[in-house]
Amino acid sequence: MSFLIGLAAGLFGGLFGLGGGVIMVPLLAGILKTGLHKASGTSLVALVFTGVAGTLIYAFKGSVDILASVLLASTAIFTTRAGAYVAHALPEWKLKRFFGGFMLLVTLMLLLKPYLNSGDDPAAGLPKIIILLLTGALTGFLSGMMGVGGGTIMVPSMVVLAGITQHTAQGSSLLAMIPAGGVGALTQRRLGNIDTGILKGLIPGILIGTYLGASLAYILSESLLRILFAAVLIWTGVGYLRTPSDKGVACNYFQEGDNEG
Repeated sequence: MSFLIGLAAGLFGGLFGLGGGVIMVPLLAGILKTGLHKASGTSLVALVFTGVAGTLIYAFKGSVDILASVLLASTAIFTTRAGAYVAHALPEWKLKRFFGGFMLLVTLMLLLKPYLNSGDDPAAGLPKIIILLLTGALTGFLSGMMGVGGGTIMVPSMVVLAGITQHTAQGSSLLAMIPAGGVGALTQRRLGNIDTGILKGLIPGILIGTYLGASLAYILSESLLRILFAAVLIWTGVGYLRTPSDKGVACNYFQEGDNEG
């Protein structure tokens, strides 16, 4: 089952230039019952392999901006650790709500993706560098906190604000995920939030799925897949947002006890 989860995450990750964590984390937590903290930590390890496999395919097509990737990763490697520690400190119900909100943001960005074309006067020089550094800092924090690659923020930012083409933005995003995901994975390992047993099936699935997804990105229309993917994310994200708080669970427990009495 972990192989199939990795395959699905890698397929969507390679196709959309995302890490695949938005697919991987809910499936690990929901199907394999790993708990959201461990699912997020394990996902970060797998995201490193998503980045490597995806980058190779996009680089072969000439669609990787190495300088942009370096700028993104240079701030992300610092904020990823902060995100991992914040996630570890949060109770699971809060982390689920945050993840649900993030999934709805991912959905919005995916649906808007066809309309996110480079502007007539994109940033250049120092403003472009600042945009990439700030984007890396934000996505690094989200990556460490939720076990996702952050491509949903990096790709639109590069396309709309920095004037980078869509395919190059996706390839550069995957390259930037490698060091950022590695730092986050090491942090999560120290916190005990990685299930090494799952990785044995997850990583091969990730590698195969990412290769297929990145290859399909050049020959298939994304429209139908994007709509289906968005529907899954909305359904899952709303479910996470409705997670009851610990206080709510406790109240329900006492109410049930009073009724029995």
